[in-house]
Amino acid sequence: MWRNRNVWIVLIGEFGAGIGLWVGIIGNLDFMQQHVPSDFFKSLILFFGLLAGVIVGPLAGRLIDQHSKKKILLISGLGRTLSTIIMFIAIHYENIIFMVLFLVCLQISAAFYFPALQAVIPLIVKEDQLLSLNGIHMNISTIARIAGTSIGGILVVATSLTNVYGISMLAYAFLFIMTFFLRFEEQSKVQVSSDVKVNNPKQKEGFTEIFRLIRSTQGVLNLIILNIIPLLFIGGFNLMVIEISDLQHNDSIKGLIYTFEGISFMLGAFIIKRLTKKFSNTGLLYFFTTMVAIAHLTLFFANIHWMPIVSFSLFGLAVGCFFPVSSTLFQTSIDKTYHGRLFSFRSMYERVMFQVVLLSTGLFLDTIGLRYMVLIFGAVSLMIISKLYVNEKKYKQAESLKDTQNISV
Repeated sequence: MWRNRNVWIVLIGEFGAGIGLWVGIIGNLDFMQQHVPSDFFKSLILFFGLLAGVIVGPLAGRLIDQHSKKKILLISGLGRTLSTIIMFIAIHYENIIFMVLFLVCLQISAAFYFPALQAVIPLIVKEDQLLSLNGIHMNISTIARIAGTSIGGILVVATSLTNVYGISMLAYAFLFIMTFFLRFEEQSKVQVSSDVKVNNPKQKEGFTEIFRLIRSTQGVLNLIILNIIPLLFIGGFNLMVIEISDLQHNDSIKGLIYTFEGISFMLGAFIIKRLTKKFSNTGLLYFFTTMVAIAHLTLFFANIHWMPIVSFSLFGLAVGCFFPVSSTLFQTSIDKTYHGRLFSFRSMYERVMFQVVLLSTGLFLDTIGLRYMVLIFGAVSLMIISKLYVNEKKYKQAESLKDTQNISV
């Protein structure tokens, strides 16, 4: 795998873009702290950008399946680079409306880029290398997040926001250039001609066809529902970090939380391949989502200095193990000709959930506070896990009974 030039291009490009992304996120938080006093309004601003990504999701899925994935990556990468110009205008005029427009453009580009990248990964490595590459890819993203938040934190203090977004823009441009060097064979490349459409009936099916496939594939359906658990934590991640900092009257706790969570995430992505050799993927998914729920519940003690670090470290370890397994199962459970629509649906689903959690987090922080909010989210997570586990046991028993009856007949 390490001799594969495409793997290096994807990882190096992701590292550069990841730094730019997180430098930009730190810039976003700083800009909102200056101009938006309410947590709920902060979450509402982020909501509009995510909503735009959901709206274009079906179109993105169809285009990724019907056209060159490399071209989709290039166009969306260029879109992310140019969208930063709008943020320069927002800073110049100190206008939050331009920031909303910037987030909308950024999320539309991301709605094309990330599903296309997930569809490309199975095309550049063998199936038995997918888990390793997914884990390494997430580790690279985490290292970029740690570096990006550290650099962003220094820059917002030492220089202007214009320079912060300038660095973010250069990082996106670097990814755009790296994408040109990708070389891979697209197995399901579709031409516009009617002859090809006739010969490739799967490509004629619309975006809604993915719903039938998900419903008929029990493992994928359960996996999609299980993804709610980490999203309940991730959706309010930044707002919770800010709230913990205010609760403890300690600005330095933010950097410690990001650092320990990131290190734990990388540790999880490193050990997961060994764990999959000893335990079933399904069992691991239930175990690590339970860990996420426990991490949420322990934030009830966020007023204790070291407790948020423990909670976020536990969360980082859990999702570092959960996401490589989750991504690999998504990539291998459904035919590659549907991958564009599958990953676009997954992206839409996660964005909708992220929006709901984001708005709920902002509202709860303004009303009932952090400590009672995390109790609600943790309890909901445990109920979802319990319900899915019981349903899966019943499903397996029913399937086993059918097999027994068929054999006896």
